[in-house]
Amino acid sequence: MKYSHKLSDAVHIMAYIEICKGQILSSGEIAKSINSNPSLVRRLMMYLTRDGLLVTQKGIAQPVLAKASSEISLFDIYSAIADDHNLLHVDDKTNLNCIVGGNIQDVLQMEYTKVQSAAESEMKKISLESIIEGILVESNSSSR
Repeated sequence: MKYSHKLSDAVHIMAYIEICKGQILSSGEIAKSINSNPSLVRRLMMYLTRDGLLVTQKGIAQPVLAKASSEISLFDIYSAIADDHNLLHVDDKTNLNCIVGGNIQDVLQMEYTKVQSAAESEMKKISLESIIEGILVESNSSSR
């Protein structure tokens, strides 16, 4: 199973931009923090900008949040970068002639929809501000 880190990386970018504002915020600098490559950072920043979460200017390495971190939820970031807005996916290649294979898809989809709704509801309660505060608290406690 392949895991996507796009949400984690997008939140990382947003937090980095807010915490390090006033510094050089090129995609290369941000990529060093994520331990990734600048093209991934640019792609994620493009999605975040498109959805009104970031403001960028071509040729200037000073992106800024489009609104206060308290007004940006984890769900906002998730919505901006998710290709497929479903956390869970049903295998659509089951044997339809089998009692389980022929019926599990619809049943699982109903259950997965409940999980998706609950996850989205919880993500809406988590602000970027609270994530940044957590990062700063962790940073202060680990530097002691």
